[in-house]
Amino acid sequence: MNARDRDLPPVYGRIDGDDRLIEADRRLAALNQAAGGAIGLPLAIPALATAVRLVRRLGVLVSRRAVVADGEHDLDLWVRAEPDDGGVRLTLTGWRERPMALPHTVSGGVGTPGAGRGWRWETDAALRLIALAPDAGPRDGFHPAAMLGQPLTALFGLVEQPDGALPLLAALAVNQCFEGQQATVRPSGRRVILAGSPRRDRLGAFGGFAGIATDVALEPAASPATVDVFTARLGGVLRAPLGRIIANADSIGAAPDGSVNATYAGYAADIATAGRHLLGLVDDLVDLEAVERADFAVASEAIDLADLARRAAGLLTVRASAAEVTIDRPGEGGAIAAIGEFRRVLQILVNLIGNAVRYAPPGSTVTVRAQHRKGLAEVIVADRGKGIAPEDQARVFEKFERVDPSEPGGNGLGLYIARRLARAMGGDITLDSAAGKGARFMLSLPSPD
Repeated sequence: MNARDRDLPPVYGRIDGDDRLIEADRRLAALNQAAGGAIGLPLAIPALATAVRLVRRLGVLVSRRAVVADGEHDLDLWVRAEPDDGGVRLTLTGWRERPMALPHTVSGGVGTPGAGRGWRWETDAALRLIALAPDAGPRDGFHPAAMLGQPLTALFGLVEQPDGALPLLAALAVNQCFEGQQATVRPSGRRVILAGSPRRDRLGAFGGFAGIATDVALEPAASPATVDVFTARLGGVLRAPLGRIIANADSIGAAPDGSVNATYAGYAADIATAGRHLLGLVDDLVDLEAVERADFAVASEAIDLADLARRAAGLLTVRASAAEVTIDRPGEGGAIAAIGEFRRVLQILVNLIGNAVRYAPPGSTVTVRAQHRKGLAEVIVADRGKGIAPEDQARVFEKFERVDPSEPGGNGLGLYIARRLARAMGGDITLDSAAGKGARFMLSLPSPD
């Protein structure tokens, strides 16, 4: 291939249901052949194969930039992949030559001695993962292919800065670069620092982030006098093995290396679901140990309860969409001043809104409102589910209590922990519900007004 120009006609190809390249224009066929492939064989170009797998996983059109190795140069392409009669249709444009990039090297010292390891990730405009470096995952118990299509927050648990800020979300609001976003890799609990820059589509609009996750040194261990031995060891003993179980099960279900019998794929999905349930239980047990310690205390700081309600609702948007539920959250502006700990209030609201999404029927709306009332700052979370009978309303706030244990979902600790946290901040959580008429949970906190 000699001609590489953005103005050349688009190049087309088609992948069948077994990921084999069955049709290709001359330039695509030559590029695939240079990568070791051929017509009738599985697509051999990794960047394009990743886009194809993403289309299969999501069932929607995927449009993204890709860099493809070609001899002594890299090709900068724009890839459009879309479902097509049981296969995937590829449209390639751009074809811009650029110097070959060195693999796994990033400016700023990542990968240099003493700087720890780092690996790359990319998202689309909705912050769904569309690319992960091949070396991501093994030490954290997940397979990169199994994470594609999932929200960025399914892989990284974002950690607020001391002032409550989240650099990634702040950068998302203005489509700017960010750095210094502390996070944990969810399958293993390992701490990393995220940095990234915005990707742009062909029209210049925001297309997601391209970034790097870099190891950070662990802080000195806390004093045994303030941290229970069980809690201190829980992450290493349970989180990492569960993370590997989930990652392997997701990998089987995603079938990155070929089709899998539908029965076994179903088993894999059940294993992954059970693993995530156990990981949630681990997190709740850690919080349970914390809130029941005699020396447990929370920070007292000025917060905007309306802003926290919007943040919590935003974190649950993907889950709500999957459940066909809409979250009606507070509009911008109109701050609701309150006194509490930013991180703990966000935890409470994620629990309340997450429960509402879980029990809301498909097609319904979960309503989240923030207000001042009688000297208190309040957030009301209301769903249109089956509701809770009066005789069960006190019980749902007790440890390990659930109205219907046969239903899939939580472990009976979320509301107990949420109320303990609210009361530790001088507030409370109350419930207004009736069988068949939905439920309204209200978080109230002291107001400085």
